[in-house]
Amino acid sequence: MTTLQSNEPVVRRVKKAKISLMRNPKFALWSGIMMVGKTEVVAGFPTAATNGRDEIYGEEFVDTLTDKELMFVVLHENLHKAFRHLVIWKKLHDEDARLANMACDYVINLILHDTDPDEKIIAMPRRDGKQIGLLDMKYRGLNTKQVFDLLKQEQPEDNNGDGEGFDSHDWEGAQSLDDDAKEQLERDIDQALRQGKMTHEKLNGKGDGNMPRELGELLEPKVDWREVLREFVSSVCSGKDTSSWRKVNRRFIGSGTYLPTLVSEKVGHIAIGVDTSGSIMGEELSLFLSEVKAIAENVHPEKVDLIYWGHSVEAHESYDEATVPNLINSTKPVGGGGTDPQCMMRFLKDEGIKPECIIMLTDGYVYDWGNEWESPLLWVCSTESITAPVGKTVHLN
Repeated sequence: MTTLQSNEPVVRRVKKAKISLMRNPKFALWSGIMMVGKTEVVAGFPTAATNGRDEIYGEEFVDTLTDKELMFVVLHENLHKAFRHLVIWKKLHDEDARLANMACDYVINLILHDTDPDEKIIAMPRRDGKQIGLLDMKYRGLNTKQVFDLLKQEQPEDNNGDGEGFDSHDWEGAQSLDDDAKEQLERDIDQALRQGKMTHEKLNGKGDGNMPRELGELLEPKVDWREVLREFVSSVCSGKDTSSWRKVNRRFIGSGTYLPTLVSEKVGHIAIGVDTSGSIMGEELSLFLSEVKAIAENVHPEKVDLIYWGHSVEAHESYDEATVPNLINSTKPVGGGGTDPQCMMRFLKDEGIKPECIIMLTDGYVYDWGNEWESPLLWVCSTESITAPVGKTVHLN
């Protein structure tokens, strides 16, 4: 946590707010994220803001806040960072900047309210006794896109008329980061959130129900890939590299000899197709990449062809055993356009790629599922009501 010097008493207040929050079990989940990026206190800056990595607080604005209100504002900025709002929801901002700002704030403020509803530690800023942030209980359980859609239908007047609550959002600053900085930020945020999750569980127990759904969806894969792939590719896996006594080898029982059965914990060559068509929003892409990461970490494929597709194949990345562990940090998703999974089928055939199995991650809203797939096919669908007519389907929900 680097705090750039300005008005020293104000700087100390911001530092104290962060340290107090990091030491509090209620907010341990966010302890790591508050260490990401720089924190700057600036004279003349109207409120507070973040570009998704760095935070900025106006001296005069901080002076108007009580300690509880300042801690609320600090958490608010860091939740924008944690949820990657300024990257994931750029399309919403381009569509309607005001409503995108409001949707992000409604989600964050409700999470903070529900974490400390009696305002024993944090409190939403007030002016003349009236809350100046955006808060509405009807949005509980909804993600940013769902809130945005409702706001678009209602076109409401927000509490203070500017559509941004008590802070501003530096969308342009987020986009100005170069590719290396964006990749490093992605790694830093992921590591910080996982560290915070471990601290949270240590202090509160794994059964604690205060994990925000949006965060849980980004951190936790939905599919038990060990079980799914062990069942799905058992007939095509090339490796049998681990002995197990859980299932005795029956070939030798007749001779009175008991030996373990060889069980493969590795998968050979996998092709993974990620739907990045126009119907896939940023949050859903994050869910898909969480599953890709789980595949790489849990089943140790010998080779992965990672393909991003929409109406056509947009990008192709290849990884071997040495580079698979770093897949999620080096991949660069590309997409847009329609949804035609047959482009993946044609691409594999044209390039002479013959994987032991194909895993397709999609929302299920496709033109044609195809029927000429040349490898065992597994669909991972984020829409529970849709099942592919070809191959096997598992659902994320």
